[in-house]
Amino acid sequence: MQEKWEYLTKLIWASIENEGAKEYLRQTWPDWQAAKYAPETMIPELNTYGDRGWELVHMEPVGAVGKNRDVGFVAGEAMPRWSNAYFCVFKRRRA
Repeated sequence: MQEKWEYLTKLIWASIENEGAKEYLRQTWPDWQAAKYAPETMIPELNTYGDRGWELVHMEPVGAVGKNRDVGFVAGEAMPRWSNAYFCVFKRRRA
């Protein structure tokens, strides 16, 4: 029988204010002072998806998120654009 998958797309923002981020970082790296938008601040949320059976298969920084939740990706620009938003794709086996 062929395996079947379901997919989930999600925008996740890196922020020290994310639920559980400060405590997770304090416990994991007690001597490290994380920057406000450190990517490590997303780990508690990513772990929550993993606990629900979702596997992260793609993550990409997003240059901008529009009012219609459309996303702009930065490519080939001379000046970098900074963002703490990440486009994530997860998958898990369909029951």
